[in-house]
Amino acid sequence: MNAWQLAQQLVRIDSSNPGAQEDTIERYIKLLVEQHVSSMPACLVKHISIKELEVFPARRNLNVTVAGYGSAPNLVYICHMDTVTLGEGWSTDTLALGATVREDRLYGRGACDMKGGLACALSALFSLMDAMEHAGTQPERGFSLICTVNEEANMRGVEAAIDAGWVGTDEWVLDTEPTDNQIQVAHKGRTWFELDIKGVTAHASQPWEGADAVAATAEAVSHIRRSIEALPHHAELGASTVTFGMVQGGYQPYVVPDACTTWIDMRLVPPATTAKAEMIVQQAIERAQQEVPGIQGTYRITGDRPPIERDPGSPLLAALSKTVEQTTGAPARVSYFTGYTDTAVIAGTRSNHNCMSYGPGSLALAHKPNEWVPRDDIQRVEAVLTDLLLSLSGLA
Repeated sequence: MNAWQLAQQLVRIDSSNPGAQEDTIERYIKLLVEQHVSSMPACLVKHISIKELEVFPARRNLNVTVAGYGSAPNLVYICHMDTVTLGEGWSTDTLALGATVREDRLYGRGACDMKGGLACALSALFSLMDAMEHAGTQPERGFSLICTVNEEANMRGVEAAIDAGWVGTDEWVLDTEPTDNQIQVAHKGRTWFELDIKGVTAHASQPWEGADAVAATAEAVSHIRRSIEALPHHAELGASTVTFGMVQGGYQPYVVPDACTTWIDMRLVPPATTAKAEMIVQQAIERAQQEVPGIQGTYRITGDRPPIERDPGSPLLAALSKTVEQTTGAPARVSYFTGYTDTAVIAGTRSNHNCMSYGPGSLALAHKPNEWVPRDDIQRVEAVLTDLLLSLSGLA
């Protein structure tokens, strides 16, 4: 099966998170790998290991490693198996699990984020195994395919992979997120806050007897938004941003609300830091207390991921750029990834400067109904990932 066919099979498997999650798709991928390995000579099979790591009940990471005989750091392709929830709004002829092909586009949940990229990485692994059989030897440089769980939530899968020693500081790590035909090498940081405002309830006709927690939240939100907008821009990553994704407060329209909770998503760029963001949130609470006497505010940080800047001296960036140009006949375009990925977690926690993204499709289509990926994108990325792997393994 080539990557285009693999992608269709993967899209048909529900691995939504929340939803069916990754048990079925991990079993399917593992079976494909085991079937391919079973046809190889024993003298080569001994160089291949297949490991599982249970991160949550019935939710396992998968690691397929082909050992190299040289001393160069392993090349790693890391792909998450989960998708966002199936969601509403799908057309009747492009259902979420239909894997419909129309006008050379594959439609379905995860088509671009990131089952298309996972299919390309799997195809590259199978090409490496075939090249080993043809050459009768293991590769010079080792290779690992790591398939993770929980990327679309808290990224506990990649954290477990790091803790297990599957990937760390030295490996050359590439994920296959949708990158719009670019190599994306940098990430904004991601800091999450949960802001709680406590007020005093009262009858809505006598609001002076209470302290309006929702009104105070509005003051705090306004201060945070203006403060984040005023932060310095980064030459490559652009501006820091903030989104107030959920707000919950009050319980009746005729009662002064005595509590309000806001979930805040900040995407920070250097020189902004989580410490700076904390200062802004604390100042926002103080402003709210001045504007709405009687309220009290607290916060907690629920997620803290550092920004990742480009390392122009990265040998993986050089090798991937060269391969893109040779394989596609066009110069490689290098940019940054607006979201946060498994490779960003590795880069941020292990100071690994050889972490980047290159995959089929567009992030603008991810997480939406009627998500799709073009056939040409999958074929291009399949060719690039295969050529890069075979070249670095010494089996091209």
